[in-house]
Amino acid sequence: MVKFDFQASKTAGKAPGTVVYRGKKETRPPIITVLDYDQHSCEFEHIASAAELEKFKKASGVTWINVDGINHVGTIEKIGEIFGLHSLLLEDVSDSNQRPKYEEFDDNVFLVMKMLTFNEKTQAVDAEHLSIVIGKNFVISFQEQHEGDVFDSIRSRIRDTRWRARKLGADYLAYALTDAVVDNYFVILEKLGENIETVEEHLVKSPDEHILRQIYLLKRELIMLRKSVWPLREVINLMQKSESKTITKTTNVFLRDLYDHTIQVMDTIETMRDILTGILDIYMSGISNRLNSIMKVLTIIATIFIPLTFIAGVYGMNFDWFPELRQKWGYPAALALMAAVAGVMLIFFRRKKWI
Repeated sequence: MVKFDFQASKTAGKAPGTVVYRGKKETRPPIITVLDYDQHSCEFEHIASAAELEKFKKASGVTWINVDGINHVGTIEKIGEIFGLHSLLLEDVSDSNQRPKYEEFDDNVFLVMKMLTFNEKTQAVDAEHLSIVIGKNFVISFQEQHEGDVFDSIRSRIRDTRWRARKLGADYLAYALTDAVVDNYFVILEKLGENIETVEEHLVKSPDEHILRQIYLLKRELIMLRKSVWPLREVINLMQKSESKTITKTTNVFLRDLYDHTIQVMDTIETMRDILTGILDIYMSGISNRLNSIMKVLTIIATIFIPLTFIAGVYGMNFDWFPELRQKWGYPAALALMAAVAGVMLIFFRRKKWI
């Protein structure tokens, strides 16, 4: 079932820029990790409190701060205070229902997207709110959930001294994170494609209500995917056309390639939606044809028995002076007449190719 979000009432009547968490209930404190690296060194550190991030404010190289969990408003506000983030930016960070967007501020760039993963147990797509702040020499990523992400490959590459991004700035790191998110969309589409093929196979063998449910579930997943990817395409487009000093020309080349990937994802989603629409039409046509066949058989049977019922009704009338009532051949003659009528009707139906 489609679920509607009514949490907007939490911010009703409050001043713009008020940080209010809107999302799933979560009691665990945020987990903050820091990857501080340059061309020659790389340090990884867990941070107990947001106040400890002050020492990374003027760090050399690039600092990637990752925050798992956006439910603690105080932590978000403290990070914003340390790095001079705009209050409207912090408001969007804590709002898990915010659509993908891109904004430029004086000293940083801000983008919001949905990090999607495929749940093998439920065979459904899970969406997670992801916000990325890009500064001169830092990147801050805010993730809605505490468990897992799609950035493990990025962390491994950062630790590798041969990775050329160690020589590049924070904007390239932000591109790499966004690219990892978009690449995972292809993984999800592959899983959904396999499920669509399975539905097609079952549709040919035995179409039933279970197939109809699967079709609607797949259509819902594709709608959510489209809702996440469609605005992200515009985000990447604005990002590559940005005149902000935070985004360098070197990174723009990679952003153009990333924009092409989002177009491919959108094309694949639209193709899958068309395929599912065709599958649904085939299912409905199959059900309709099966119902028509059943009605055809029942109609033929009823049509044959109408004259037989008439004959039986005539000879079932209780009159004393019935012509054939006392004849020895009356009963078999009536049965023979019924059989002859039924046979003639069957021959007629066969010649008309109704059966």
